[in-house]
Amino acid sequence: MSSSTRAWSSLDRKATAVAEFTLRQYRTRLSTWVVLCSCLVALGTVLLFYIDAMNDTVESVDNDGDGLFDEDGPDFPSSLDGSSTSFGYDDDGDCRDADRPDGAKDTNGNGVICDGLLLQGWFGGSALSWDNGVDEDPNEESFVQEATHRAFLLGYGKLGIVFLLGIFLPLFLATGLIRGEMTSETMHFLLAKPIARGEVLLYRMLGYLALVWPASAAVVLISALITGFAAPGDGVFRFEDLGIWLAILLATWLALLVYGMLFMTLGVMWKYGIVLAIPFAAWEFGMAFLSMGLPSSPLLRVSVIGWCLSIIDAATALSWSDQEAFIAYTTDYTVWSHTMVAPGDPLSFLTSEAPFSISPTANIAVAVLVLLFQAGVIWIVGQSLFKGKEIS
Repeated sequence: MSSSTRAWSSLDRKATAVAEFTLRQYRTRLSTWVVLCSCLVALGTVLLFYIDAMNDTVESVDNDGDGLFDEDGPDFPSSLDGSSTSFGYDDDGDCRDADRPDGAKDTNGNGVICDGLLLQGWFGGSALSWDNGVDEDPNEESFVQEATHRAFLLGYGKLGIVFLLGIFLPLFLATGLIRGEMTSETMHFLLAKPIARGEVLLYRMLGYLALVWPASAAVVLISALITGFAAPGDGVFRFEDLGIWLAILLATWLALLVYGMLFMTLGVMWKYGIVLAIPFAAWEFGMAFLSMGLPSSPLLRVSVIGWCLSIIDAATALSWSDQEAFIAYTTDYTVWSHTMVAPGDPLSFLTSEAPFSISPTANIAVAVLVLLFQAGVIWIVGQSLFKGKEIS
């Protein structure tokens, strides 16, 4: 056996031994199961509200006052690249069959009769300009359910899974990975083996990830199945959302990695590392809301959650190519009854653009690289601190 082979074999045995030891500790601690079950109960409760909302009925409204209900439905473009901003169709004939010249049927002035025009705002966002009589009486129930589903998926995925699991699990499961052993005076048993302190941090982290990554994957899978079958649509299962669920899973795994590294390092730094971790968690909570209220803020580039949520925003552009037009339609008060809250308002808040003016796939790649870089830097800092600590 060559020297390189023996080195890799030794490395593999050390990594496996420390990771298995870490997993065994997690399995035998009541706190591990309390934390995991608390997250499951919280997320399960939110899913019950979603199922109830999907089963609610919405009363139809005669928006155009002709005594008929829900004659019109919008036709969204497949892309918004500047060449396909004109869309729509006069489903009930109020525009096409009207006794007026073609010029009077092109009230938005784009040269096409009886259509809709998506206008980009100067300060972001968009608005619709319809020709007179086009899509003036949509199906309220269809739009409310679709807007509710999309808003739930983004809100639940961003705040419920990526943020809650991504920061709550590391806060309680990773902060004591090293500090717990130092406090209980058992760390010297690990260091008595021919293993570097930097490797101990890395292998303990592997044991932590071996617990939280499968657990988060199970949560995402169950949530995707429940929402896929309960979601509005023509088929039995809504496959178009799977790309967003994969992005949610990827963002959650990276959040668990970076926050885990950070909180473990804070535990090495100070005996009461969790006290340092709580203010940082509060900061990240604020950044999560800032990413939706002010997605262009430069503060998001120095946060963890900002990069994680940008992965979901990029995936949204890939999976829901009509998102911008849908939001513009469902926030247009000239279309909806004045007694009804525009169903697109929550969706508009939860939807953000990817951080860079490049393709969605490239945005995802950049975010992944930045998060991996953050984890690597924190690990280097953590092992430097650990090397300077005296072990009882």
